[in-house]
Order: sequence, then C-alpha cells, then structure tokens
Amino acid sequence: MGKLSFVANGEDAVRSMRSADARTPDWRTTLPELQGPRITLREPRAGDATTLYSLLSTEDVARFISPPPPSVEGFERYVTWSQQQRSAGQYICFAIVPRGSNDPIGLIHVRALGPGFGTADWGAAIASEFWGKGIFTEAAELVLDFAFDVLRTHRLEARAAICNGRGNGAMKKLGAEREGVLRHAFFRNGDYLDQVVWSILHEDWKRRRQDKAIWGSSVIH
Repeated sequence: MGKLSFVANGEDAVRSMRSADARTPDWRTTLPELQGPRITLREPRAGDATTLYSLLSTEDVARFISPPPPSVEGFERYVTWSQQQRSAGQYICFAIVPRGSNDPIGLIHVRALGPGFGTADWGAAIASEFWGKGIFTEAAELVLDFAFDVLRTHRLEARAAICNGRGNGAMKKLGAEREGVLRHAFFRNGDYLDQVVWSILHEDWKRRRQDKAIWGSSVIH
C-alpha cells in the first residue's frame, strides 16, 4: 500500500500542533490496542526493534518505502520518536502482531497533515512472508476505523509507487479513490519513481461499512 515514512532518528519531527479539542484525547496518553480476528495492533516498543529491523530491512519490503532505520538502534529511536509524536497529537504508529505471538510482523501509521487529523496520510510495511494472507487488509480496516471514528479524520490519503502493483491493488481493494500520478515524486535506490495518489474520505468509509454490514465481508474482502 502507501509507503511507510520513517523520520530519521526522530530529529526531523513535525512542528507542534494544538488539538482542536481542549481536552487531551485518551490516545495521546496511551495508544489503545485494536483487536482483529488474527492480529492485534499495539504501539511499538523498544524491545521490538531487533525484529522490526530484521523484517523491514529486506529488499522486498524496503524497495517501496522510505529508507528504514539502518540499525536496531535506529529502530529504537524511531519507536521513541513515534511515541513523542503521538503524545503531541501529530502521528500514531501501530505494530502489527499476529494473535498468539509477542513479536510484530510490520508497522502501520497515520500522520497528521494539518492541525489535528482532519487531513492525514497513512502507510504500512509488512514482512514479505505475510503478504497475500489478508493481514494487511485486516490491519488497514482496524486503522481506518480508528482514524475516522477516533481521530476524526475527514480525508486520509496514501501514495504508492506506480510500479508497486501489490500496494496499488490493496488500495483499490479497500475502496480508495485514485486521484492522479505524481511524476518522479519518490526517490529510491538511485531512481525517481512516479507515485499514485489515493484517498479515502470519511463518508466513503462510512458508506463502505454500511454496505459490508448489509452484504457481508465480500464487499471489502
């Protein structure tokens, strides 16, 4: 799907933005766990760094995301940074953990693009051995529900390299709208790649959930 964006060592943090709600949302204090039939989404921990580095630094995974941290220590810094940005109300990141395991197999994030999460982008990276098993779809549905219901997101957008057939197919499967192509917008491994821009609006997702409730899981899966 859309590329996961890592911020190097937490040094390029986005500027602070105030929440429109005077109260501090619960998720800014503690990110909740989201439960699916086969996975749990929880906030990444420093102890996940070794596993994440091993799984997300492979060529298959890394070729369509921004460069991942170059070391276990880099992933530890990323985890710390993501927690700081969550507390500031700017970014949330979930580790994707299979039921019955303690170790994550990927990450999925939502990043505010303005004050609050009214407009946001999202991305994910999952270990290649779990591709094609429905894990991403399950994680994405949980995060989309969280973004639209809890973060009060109105527009959620993603980018995927035009040559990333799996990522673009996943976005289409979720009902995202293809809006256009950004030429040479993503630089990776010495090449500039075109990117497809996808968006999902709150009303799109609400309607899709209603259709799913009426017609069953085949609407999304």
